Parts: sequence; structure tokens; C-alpha cells
Amino acid sequence: MANTHAPRGHEKIETNNFLMIVLILLAVAVGGIVEIVPLFFQRSTTQPAEGVKPYTPLQLAGRDIYTREGCYNCHSQMVRPFRAEALRYGALSTAGEFVYDHPFQWGSKRTGPDLHRVGGKYSDEWHVVHLNNPRDLVPESNMPAYPWLLQATVSPEGIGPRMKALRRVGVPYTDEEIAKAAEEVKGRTEMDALVAYLQVLGTARK
Repeated sequence: MANTHAPRGHEKIETNNFLMIVLILLAVAVGGIVEIVPLFFQRSTTQPAEGVKPYTPLQLAGRDIYTREGCYNCHSQMVRPFRAEALRYGALSTAGEFVYDHPFQWGSKRTGPDLHRVGGKYSDEWHVVHLNNPRDLVPESNMPAYPWLLQATVSPEGIGPRMKALRRVGVPYTDEEIAKAAEEVKGRTEMDALVAYLQVLGTARK
């Protein structure tokens, strides 16, 4: 005699691929919302930590160069909550230190050392030599050299619109700061900008 029992409950879900996919996506979406949405209302994740200020025009240009050259592919900017991390890199990273970063450069990739607390650790001259040819300072380094940064100059025309765009997402740049931005970066090299950015990383907590 043929089995005429109709699938019910979980059996119906397990035998219907489309329904299974829809329910999985729904579960992931709900779980993601529950985890992420509360962060938008927590002061620790939406307010700047004490001492944190928006990037200056030159530092902001350096951050764009840092992103353009793919530095984040090898260097994270996140000291993770482990004792060994804090001993090697310094105080743990907090969300309040990155409220003005769009996008932030967190991550766990560590081909090179974490850079979150690198600001002030070395002199400007050290960074220039290191970026121009890392093996002049660290013979075993596999980091590529960036000699063109010494010749390329920062575009003054692009920094004002960049700051205006960041103001729309909450970075408190004033009209006066935006108006002066082009003059502040005029004639500065991309090396100047990148070093200025590196030298401010993590300095608020120090």
C-alpha cells in the first residue's frame, strides 16, 4: 500500500530546498540585526574616545594613500583582547577610537605588525626611509618599497570634497577647516601625508 502521509513541520522544510534557503536567510538576517543594531545606540561605539579628533587634511590624505596602496592587506589596526597582543602592541583597541574612520581598518591580517599604536614610536625620518626601502632598516623585510611617494604630490582639489563627504556621515569638520584644507596640503608630497597619518595612529590613548 502506497504511503500517502503528507510531509509536515520540519519534514516539509527539509524536503523543500527553496523554503530551506528562505528560512536560513531569514534566520541569518534576524540574527545579524539583533547583534548589530544595538551597537548604533551604544555610547562606546558612537562617541569618540577621549582625545580622539578628526584627521587633519594632511593626515586624511595620508589615510587615503594608505588605503590606495593596500597597506591594510598586511597590517591590521586592531589590538585584540589577548594578553600577548597588549604586551606587544599596547592598549587594546576600542570602537571609540575609530568613530571618524570611514571605513575603519580593523582586521586580523598580520603579515606585518599591527599599526594601531605606531604613532610616535618612530621618527618621521625613520618612516620615510622605511617606506622608501624597508630593507634599509629591516634587512629581512618582505614589504614592498614605495619610492614614488617622495615625488608624487597631494591633490589640493580633492581634499575639500573629501572632508565634506565625511561631514555628512558625522565627522565634525567646520566650513573654515574645509575652506583651508587645500592650502594646508598644497605642495606636500604623498610621503609627507602618509607619514603624518602613521604618526597619529593610536596617539589619543597615549
